[in-house]
Amino acid sequence: MSDKFDINELKRRMQGAAQSLKHELGGLRTGRASASMLEPVQVDAYGSHMPLNQVATVSVPEPRMISVQVWDKSMVKAVEKGIVDSNLGLSPATEGQVIRLRIPELNEERRKDLVKVAHKYAEAARVAVRHVRRDGLDTIKKLEKAHEISEDDQKRLDQEVQKATDASIAEIDQLLANKEKEILTV
Repeated sequence: MSDKFDINELKRRMQGAAQSLKHELGGLRTGRASASMLEPVQVDAYGSHMPLNQVATVSVPEPRMISVQVWDKSMVKAVEKGIVDSNLGLSPATEGQVIRLRIPELNEERRKDLVKVAHKYAEAARVAVRHVRRDGLDTIKKLEKAHEISEDDQKRLDQEVQKATDASIAEIDQLLANKEKEILTV
């Protein structure tokens, strides 16, 4: 039994929860333009669903504007439809093969709603980390019961798992605090 591999696997899984949260928070709209806002957009292109970044170049020329340069002229309407269907609340303005998306100002109520959504995402990530912790502690208990590790090793590993959990939760809380600040600052 390699104890170190076990703890590193748990840390990797906990890190996955934080990475997932980072991705979800990246899709939350703040008052500023960000190319990552369009990551969830799917386009019906060439007979299949494709991510927007496989049919166009997304750039941010101004703080409140996203520019989408569609590579194939015949795909402009499909990209427009994909953006509208994504429920991001953005209305595309098309000029040839370039689609411009103005990011409107967020009102106070919308900002508070976005903060609530961010808190929901963060809580889901915390729950995922706690599940990983539970799995790790269960594994350690089983090993101790099977006499593969000593009681002292069990206590030491329990502490390592708890330390990794605390670090992951702290990282999640930091990501949430940063996003909340970004949403609430005008």
